[in-house]
Amino acid sequence: MNERHDAMYQAATQYYLRGDTMESIAHGLGLSRSSVSRLLSQARREGLVRITIADATGAASPEARALRDRFGVAAHLVNVSAASSASIRLDQVAQRAASLLTDAVHEDGFLGVAWGVTMASLARHLPRHPLSGVSVVQMNGGANPRTTGVPYVGEMLQRVATAFDARVTPFPVPAFFDHAETKQAMWRERSIQYVLGLQQRLDIAVFGVGSLTGSIPSHVYAAGYLDAEERTSLAADGVVGDICTVLLREDGSYADIPTNARATGLTPAEMARIPRRICVVADPARARAVRGALRAGVATDLVLDDQTAKAILRHS
Repeated sequence: MNERHDAMYQAATQYYLRGDTMESIAHGLGLSRSSVSRLLSQARREGLVRITIADATGAASPEARALRDRFGVAAHLVNVSAASSASIRLDQVAQRAASLLTDAVHEDGFLGVAWGVTMASLARHLPRHPLSGVSVVQMNGGANPRTTGVPYVGEMLQRVATAFDARVTPFPVPAFFDHAETKQAMWRERSIQYVLGLQQRLDIAVFGVGSLTGSIPSHVYAAGYLDAEERTSLAADGVVGDICTVLLREDGSYADIPTNARATGLTPAEMARIPRRICVVADPARARAVRGALRAGVATDLVLDDQTAKAILRHS
């Protein structure tokens, strides 16, 4: 097995970095040309070789420049046909975000991951890219009054961990506590303090944008985390969505929203300490929530499609 891995590495290095032909590689390794082709295919399949194609517009598009100028983020735009369905739009943006995240994670790094519809799609697109010493840390609790949230959140986190050969640290608390006093008491527990300590060491965070409205319903609002009465009350208070289950208004304010005293995710102020923060969104209907997130300063990078970018900028 080690000999085959060594041959695969050597073939990939010569072919992709030195530009050698398959024939010359085959001659040097004492293999057939078809064997070299199979080694190169295996190298791509196992994540040893990752091939990315730059978006045709990317950071040079007018929308990307406008997002950078207005909100101070590096925008990574994906051109998606306006006729595409919501699921196709999400899938294409998730692929781009997975590629960006793969390039950003490094050995011995701490990667914070929020859960949600967008992150579940991203996790499915992550290629194998084994690294040494990577830790994947859950950034917000996943339980609600009807379920522990463990199967849903756990599967997503495990996909991310498998991609990087990382260890996972779950956050075994509800998304929202019933009482702020309960959260305060839990935050004093040593097991919870351990996870909170890891969250403070994060190098990279990746997360989506929850929204009270959306083409694809946000998991927070569609899966029993907040009941209809709570959602109505939040909307009346100007809440448009959330980041890591911390609720936000369109102007970026969040500190005076009572429900946030019961939320378990990182606040925008806490996230601001993380050097690289990748926000992923693929839904024009979430534009108000994204504007709130950007005004709160949660992101250094924004991965999105062109239609969503235009919707964000239209009323900003």
